[in-house]
This record gives sequence, C-alpha cells and structure tokens, in this order.
Amino acid sequence: METRFTEKDMETLFILRRVSSDAAIDALVNCPIIHLKRRQVLLRAGQSNQNLYLILSGKLAVFLEYPGSDPIAVLNQGETVGELSVIDDSPTTAYVVAVEGSRVLEVDETAFWRIISESHAFACNMLLLLSERMRSSDEALLKNIRLRKRFQRDAMVDSLTGMHNRRWLDMQLPRLINRHIRSERPFCVIMFDVDHFKEFNDQYGHDAGDDVLAQVARTILLSLRPTDLSARYGGEEFVIMLAGINIELAWIVAERLRKTIASERVVTGDGRELPPITISLGIAENRIGDTAESLLKRADLAMYKAKETGRNRSCKEV
Repeated sequence: METRFTEKDMETLFILRRVSSDAAIDALVNCPIIHLKRRQVLLRAGQSNQNLYLILSGKLAVFLEYPGSDPIAVLNQGETVGELSVIDDSPTTAYVVAVEGSRVLEVDETAFWRIISESHAFACNMLLLLSERMRSSDEALLKNIRLRKRFQRDAMVDSLTGMHNRRWLDMQLPRLINRHIRSERPFCVIMFDVDHFKEFNDQYGHDAGDDVLAQVARTILLSLRPTDLSARYGGEEFVIMLAGINIELAWIVAERLRKTIASERVVTGDGRELPPITISLGIAENRIGDTAESLLKRADLAMYKAKETGRNRSCKEV
C-alpha cells in the first residue's frame, strides 16, 4: 500500500498540470496519503480544516445537508477539495464522503503555501480551479433563483384553469384596494359561481365539471380588458377585479359576461356536448376603510341575492 506521493501520482492531477516534477515532489513528498473506505467521511460541515486534498484514485461525493442526501457534486480522480478552507481559514460548508475506496493526498497549509510560492504553474492552476468553482456557484445560484421564481409562480396559479388562485388574490387584493382609495379612483369586484354546479358534476361527472370550469376561465380572460384581473376563488367560484370603473359600469361588464357564458356551447374533452351553463354574479365597489374581506363579503352577499332571486343574473350590492 503506497504511503508516499510519487511522480506517477502527478499524471492525473489537474492542480499539478505544468508543475515541474521536482517542485511537486519536493513540496509534497512528506504529505500523507489517506486510504478511505467506501462511505468513510473525509470532511464534515462546520469542522475546521487547514488541508487541501488531492484525489489520487477513487471518487468522493459532496453533500450540503448530510451524507446520504442528494449530492451536489461528485469528485473524481485528479480533482481537489478543501482549497477554500486552506485559503481563508473558514470551516467547511459540506460533507465529503468516499463513494468507493479512494486514495487522497492530504496537503497541509505549510506545504500548500510553499508550492504556491515556488510554482507559478501551481498558482495559475489554483486560480483557474477557483474561478471554475465560482462560476459553478453562480450558475447554481441562478438556477436556484429561477426555480424559486417558478415555484412562486406555480404557487399563485390554479393548475386547472391557468388563472390566478386564492393565494394570489389574498396577496394582491389589499394592495389594489389601498391603491385605488389613495388615488380616489373607483374599483369594483365581481364575484360569481356556476349555477347548480354540484348537480352538474353529479350528472355528467367531475371531468365534465373540470371542462366547464376551464371554459369559464377562458371566457373570462377573453372578455376582460388587459388592465382587469381575475382569479379562481375556489371550487366553482371566481373573482374579477375591475380598475377605474364604478359599480354601474361594473354591472354592465357582469351582464355581458353572464350572457356570453350562457350562450356558449359546452363541449367536453371527449367531444360530448353538454347543456348550456349559467352563472350568478354579485358586484361591490370599494369604499373608504374597506379591506379585502369586507369588499369580498359585500360581493358575496350580492351574489347570493342573485341566486335567491332566480339565478342567471347580476346583482349589485345594497
């Protein structure tokens, strides 16, 4: 079992590329070779480390959370680990574990800084290595930012209809109300649901019900101005937010939407044509002191008034 660094070990090490064999052997010959067994831990997150490790053979995995979680990197023969701790004397930030039996050269900080000062090639290789690590970290950060934005976007979108969902509404509606109160511009909310939707689901099936909700969502998006906003409130209920118009104009918008939905053919994904659907709508206009809850409550009461007086109609708040 080899216990000393030799010229043969230099062949696969990137960090020793173009470094003279005499300089490398002279600086590293007394550095010990560690023989790791499979799953043996070389470094632990948070521990102090003043050594650079050169992988002479085998393979090491890097884990951010704990050994056994998904590795963030796998290091092969010829690669290095631990260089940042040697340079800035900071604790390690990850676990490094042998994937298989591995031979690792342990270079302490004295040997490290000696070869840095004596070999221009080694110093250049270290700069290249660090720049690659920084670039890789930047790419990982950008990927995480994109994923986080995607998760945030997905968390605000209803998967069935593609509309904003209740969570988005709860976040945005208070801001919209306050903005329009400050500017003294009118702002209206329309709340509506599909009439007799439970009976529709029971008779034609939940898949047909999903097709209906998706069609209603498409009709909403095609019927509104670019400045108007909408969301699926939950189940068969929807909310529309109309900026800059009063309740009289909002009622006209609601009636136009009601008539459009009632006149549309309803065709399921498998080609079945279903009876037309109708909706009942309630309209409320913002007032000084309104909250999202109070405004939606008045729109909800107006919607139930529309239901109680025959459905398939639009009612303004009292």
